[in-house]
Amino acid sequence: MTEATKISGLTRAPSIPGPHEGYMPGFANDFETEALPDALPQGMNSPQKCNYGLYGEQLSGTAFTVHPPERTWTYRIRPSVKHSARYTRVDMPFWRSAPTVNDAVSLGQYRWGPIEHSDTPLNWITGMRTMTTAGDVNTQVGMASHVYLVTESMVDAYFFSADSELLVVPQEGRLRFCTELGVIDLEPKEIAILPRGLVYRVEVLDGPCRGFVCENYGQKFELPARGPIGANAMANPRDFKAPVAAFEDREVESKITIKWCGQFHETTVGQSPLDVVAWHGNYAPYKYDLRAYCPVGAILFDHPDPSIFTVLTAPSGSPGTANIDFVLFRERWMVAENTFRPPWYHKNIMSELMGNIYGVYDAKPDGFVPGGMSLHNMMLPHGPDKDAFEGASNSNLGPDKLDNTMSFMFETRFPQHLTSFAANEAPLQDNYIDCWDSLEKKFDGTPGLK
Repeated sequence: MTEATKISGLTRAPSIPGPHEGYMPGFANDFETEALPDALPQGMNSPQKCNYGLYGEQLSGTAFTVHPPERTWTYRIRPSVKHSARYTRVDMPFWRSAPTVNDAVSLGQYRWGPIEHSDTPLNWITGMRTMTTAGDVNTQVGMASHVYLVTESMVDAYFFSADSELLVVPQEGRLRFCTELGVIDLEPKEIAILPRGLVYRVEVLDGPCRGFVCENYGQKFELPARGPIGANAMANPRDFKAPVAAFEDREVESKITIKWCGQFHETTVGQSPLDVVAWHGNYAPYKYDLRAYCPVGAILFDHPDPSIFTVLTAPSGSPGTANIDFVLFRERWMVAENTFRPPWYHKNIMSELMGNIYGVYDAKPDGFVPGGMSLHNMMLPHGPDKDAFEGASNSNLGPDKLDNTMSFMFETRFPQHLTSFAANEAPLQDNYIDCWDSLEKKFDGTPGLK
């Protein structure tokens, strides 16, 4: 083990040697980490006195009686009650929560180009732009989808959401999340999960930064059941990485912004809240490299459902449906015989919001560009445009590498409602619905393949 290091002003625990430096591998593991030797109690959670004069405190992500419980014990310089004071309501006009109430028509097939940066300096909070909401933040069901535009770091400023966990999908630029439990550096082709209630600040490492956020109001994301696929492939637990402990002991005026029941509040305290010297538990942030995702598919004929590409799922109260599925469409080989290989035409009980990280999506070779998004709401038909249909229907079906592509989907059992920003300010492609106009009637009443 190496000595503790400094990163963005935080004292970080000794790193794990090898490729996981600064992180601990595993999904929902019970981790333990300390930035100072013997800061972590052994054999018990709440000793009468903690080493270094630290305070023991538990952060619970589930009810106490849930099995298994999701909680983390922290040992910090001050208890969190010292990082909370009187609150003042503030307005964040572009960050909205469900239910959405406006005059926008959400029934339709929609597509947007990338939301461009402006000359206005924006941080993680002020740069959030909500596109859709679903469900109800007050009853903790559903989600919201956002685009973030970040050009400047948060300085002596911090954020946490009491409403949700955030799934962050970068598309350009690099961000650093300095959290209570450690530091996560994030770049395109990676994702991060920030748990409900976790305090953090966001710094720009390489900007400007743009990406997508799925705000999950419901049950936490978990790995999907693989069923007959078995124990391996898709997203493997070992590829998820939680940060090692890191803390700062700074007495400086600090602003903390809290999202609570769709409202934003600010409080000011006299020190940094990132003062956790040691922690153990299974409720933590983590990152995942999407290039580690091992796709599975047909190796003889037919096109399986896109559920085989699920990276993470957040359960709902209805069996067979999800509050959210996070689905990844990345590079892969296509080998199925006598098969229409792109996504087929369909209507779905789930509402599908897609984003393009880079490259070309096979069902929409034109118009769906990196940084762009599309929405196909529940039970609305969608599928390939004419060029994709004709190309796939008439191509030579030898082995074909679908290369230089990475798109994703935030899919939910709830209808997704457009915000005013998505309907009126975001770069909506009004002609998207026309992409199916040129599809031709091929039926002529005679047998045979057309």
